[in-house]
Amino acid sequence: MTDPADRSTPSSTPASAGAPRAGGATPYRERLVPGVGGWAAALGFALVLGIALWPASHAIALGVGALAAAAGVAGLWWTSPVVAVADGELRAGRAHIPVSLLGQVTTLDAEAMRVQLGPRLDARAYVCLRAWARTGVHVALDDPQDPTPYWLVSTRHPQRLADAIRAARAS
Repeated sequence: MTDPADRSTPSSTPASAGAPRAGGATPYRERLVPGVGGWAAALGFALVLGIALWPASHAIALGVGALAAAAGVAGLWWTSPVVAVADGELRAGRAHIPVSLLGQVTTLDAEAMRVQLGPRLDARAYVCLRAWARTGVHVALDDPQDPTPYWLVSTRHPQRLADAIRAARAS
């Protein structure tokens, strides 16, 4: 498992995610961006900052408010991890691993994810978690040289991610 900084684009699985690639694998890509509440909080903070500065100077208030809004949106975007299955690898945030080293993949609903993150969590596990993506997958590792027993990855589409991992392993 390595940690290159991978901050790429699209915000969710492309429409072609269900169609196999030429190599036979099903590509998957999802950026774990916050929901509407997260975006509203960032913009709300910028609005409050602008209102607080309004009595001092309208121009400064508008400028600072606009900069705060842009910084908040950019910060939320760039800090949202990407979960992807492509080029023979599973990527979750900055970590990636060849699909050939992956074992059983289990989809987790919100309750199962809560249990996996609580009483059943192994401290050695790799966890890519975002609270606004309540479902996920549990991916066992079959790498005798890696002490990490499994990956626990948040996703809004656990079945599609699990299917993409299985398809990539089979190809």
